[in-house]
Amino acid sequence: MNTRGTTDRGLRLIPFRGLRYVPERVGSLAAVTSPPYDVVVRPDGLLHLESADPYNIVRLILPQADTVAARNARAAATLDGWLAEGVLAPDAEPSLYVYEQRGDGILQRGVVGALALSGPDAGVVLPHEDVMAHVVEDRADLMRATAAHLEPLLLTYRGDGDAATGATAVVERTVERPPLLATTTEDGFRHRLWAVTDPGERAEIQADLMRHQALIADGHHRWATYLRLQREHTDPGPWDYGLVLLVDTARYPLRVRAIHRLLHGLPVADAVAALSGLFRVREVPGPLPRALEALAEAAGGGNAYLLAGDGGFHLVDRPDPALLADAVPADRPEAWRTLDATVLHAALLDRVWRIPDDPAHIAYIHDTAAAVEQAERRGSTAVLMHPVREELVRDLARQGVTMPRKSTSFGPKPATGLVLRSLNLG
Repeated sequence: MNTRGTTDRGLRLIPFRGLRYVPERVGSLAAVTSPPYDVVVRPDGLLHLESADPYNIVRLILPQADTVAARNARAAATLDGWLAEGVLAPDAEPSLYVYEQRGDGILQRGVVGALALSGPDAGVVLPHEDVMAHVVEDRADLMRATAAHLEPLLLTYRGDGDAATGATAVVERTVERPPLLATTTEDGFRHRLWAVTDPGERAEIQADLMRHQALIADGHHRWATYLRLQREHTDPGPWDYGLVLLVDTARYPLRVRAIHRLLHGLPVADAVAALSGLFRVREVPGPLPRALEALAEAAGGGNAYLLAGDGGFHLVDRPDPALLADAVPADRPEAWRTLDATVLHAALLDRVWRIPDDPAHIAYIHDTAAAVEQAERRGSTAVLMHPVREELVRDLARQGVTMPRKSTSFGPKPATGLVLRSLNLG
């Protein structure tokens, strides 16, 4: 394992000179932000963000051109141009940043910094999902070209939940001060950011985090990319650290949602017909919220899925035990073997529907309504999933067991575009 920049004591977070938009040079901070790159899945969503402001961050995280090389060259040129124009500018001194999101009944606060990288065997940062090689390669190409971390990963740790000590105490004191920036994005979430420059407060945060390990809540592919690029650089330096947001879920619990599957070219009628004798299939009434309630009730008793795409909803549950025994690997913990995502991929996708897990055949969609709408428009099948509990995710990660890719969606996710990290600034 490459141990440069790592520690066997816990999380090591260091300050950095954040790159931030200069408010006077853009229409509004809200207009230049974006969801994380993998949430912007639809062309109309990409076009909406590009048209919101000529300096929207989506032009960096999802550059558009005919080839991979051209896309990444465009992103690098765009970043250089914005820096030269003064649209983006580095903060005067290295900082840790306190970040707050508020909306939809959620209050989330955490610390943004550059985290020392550690491989999965170090037990400091715990991944819980597998990654796809082509996505890691895509993100690596972009990071090499721009020499920048354009959006923070979302990591969680379990602190003491005590606002009087450690990192949480600094966070709670900091939010009483005027922020560096405040904006409300079109989803209704309010965002505020503060810089923590006082050496004593930074040391207080750092000493507390050194006692903890973290779970990757969002950003497995970017974490894998950080590690890959670190291995490419033989000398110690800025590539030994990655941009992250760390949230203490003992004080600010995250919301865990499912990530749904869109199966290209598989009509619902064909999907349902193939399940005969292997799963119980029932039509359930809509609208979508009502059908999701039926899914939640069925999920309480075992593996359950909701199929959509033909204007209705089909509840799929009670898998044939013989199918599971044959399809699901027996050398994993029981908690992993019974995951909905495990059964979906091992039994349904591999054995029943025989659908390869690649972008030509499967799309991963976070938004439930968008998954249904796309399935109906394309004559395909949306497989709607029920979310996994955070405690189960963390327990499996501590055992070193990764879940099938795209098994969970933790949130709220940090907005992209509020603070960036240039590798050229350290």
